[in-house]
Amino acid sequence: MNCSPRIRRLTSLFLAAAIFLCSNMTTYGQAAKAPGFRAGAATANITPPLDELVVGGFSPQPADSVHDELHVRCLVLDDGTTRLAIVLCDNVGIPREVFDAAKKQIFEKTGLPIENQLMAATHTHSAISARSANSLVYDSQLNDYQRFLARRIADGVRIAIKRLEPAKIAWGAVDEPSQLFNRRWYVENEVDRRNPFGGVDKVRMNPGSTGLIKPAGPTDPQMSFVSVQSASGRPIAILGNYSLHYVGGVSGNSISGDYFAVFANHLSKLLGATESDPPFVGIMSNGTSGDVNNVNRVERGPRYEPYQKMREVGQLMASRVIDSLKSANYVDNVTLAAKAEELPLRIRKPDAGLLKYIDSVLAKPKDEKPFHQHERTYAERVKQLANSPDEIKIQLQVLRIGSLGIAAIPFEVFTETGLEIKERSPMKSTFTIELANGSYGYLPTPDQHELGGYETWLGTNRVEVKASEKIVDRLMAMFDQVK
Repeated sequence: MNCSPRIRRLTSLFLAAAIFLCSNMTTYGQAAKAPGFRAGAATANITPPLDELVVGGFSPQPADSVHDELHVRCLVLDDGTTRLAIVLCDNVGIPREVFDAAKKQIFEKTGLPIENQLMAATHTHSAISARSANSLVYDSQLNDYQRFLARRIADGVRIAIKRLEPAKIAWGAVDEPSQLFNRRWYVENEVDRRNPFGGVDKVRMNPGSTGLIKPAGPTDPQMSFVSVQSASGRPIAILGNYSLHYVGGVSGNSISGDYFAVFANHLSKLLGATESDPPFVGIMSNGTSGDVNNVNRVERGPRYEPYQKMREVGQLMASRVIDSLKSANYVDNVTLAAKAEELPLRIRKPDAGLLKYIDSVLAKPKDEKPFHQHERTYAERVKQLANSPDEIKIQLQVLRIGSLGIAAIPFEVFTETGLEIKERSPMKSTFTIELANGSYGYLPTPDQHELGGYETWLGTNRVEVKASEKIVDRLMAMFDQVK
């Protein structure tokens, strides 16, 4: 085809422009990335309005005050090729659909791959619910607070990305067993071991101080941490991980981030970073604490004023991390990786005998003495399970930061499972963040299911008895792929 000189010149210009654009575009925006390791951190306020129900107990009550503001705390890491985001929210448990909405917004605004975004709840019991009516049903119609929460999570990550700067990183762990006690106990009194389904368990959660025999499981004393500094040594963020359920001790129906927030704030003071610019961000993630609290059933300590115990725990853990950092080895050339996969799990369903029993419970006059104080609550939960899907697909995720592995599980995980992950992991160091990328209830091991107790009850636990084994096996395979 014969073309005029003007058309040939225009064609050459378009081709040159196309070559330039193609050479500077990737699916992830590498053109805007600087070589070397970088990090950025940010927070966003997620405090809900008053009068919404504070969850964490069997009888939620409307919030009437705010002791300390709730936050989403975000850490973004970038090795020049791969970018990761780790997000912790002050909430008792957040459904997958809220996290998915936030991840979608982040991907659309920044190009950060969805599988590279790890999001979790801390499990403070002093926040309003972000859950849907049925955690086993994916609800794409979010309520007002859920939409607000998703947007603020996205805002926090976007701000952290804007703050990316040359950085160095260190990680490690220190043991602090003093705040950990397995809350499931073998006890002598049969009445104490009754369950809401007309039976008697072998163990009880949070028994009194009499008739105790022995705890039903272990604790994990390890406090893991990741510390990030600017190239010049200015603190950017510290991510902690400790397997302690929560502390509580809140006055009335107040909103609070619990010891997770105390840890984050106290780190700033210990580091002298309260006026840092950009602001230093402390983050505490919940490890595998589904069967652990900080109540010593054998040797009862002194009575605490409201918030006193959570301050004590949060400040202690912050101090332990800061002490450990004195010998930390910071590096600026780590590589990063991430992988996320779907795992199908069967839903536990009531059999005909149990359905008949709960119908009898619901038919009782309300003034009749119950076999168990929460039998009516669990009758309603079992009814819901009977009408739920037969299967769900959960998201599992692993991150790699150098030789450190992080597992993410969307349940309240028993400590036994966390210890097994650490033992079997192919990574040099590993910890687990629970209630990550969703919230589906408790995850006992098969052996703990045999013992019964609150965490195993149908309606508290919702998935197949061998779910923990399937989850650990899949996580190990995922770690093998990223190591």
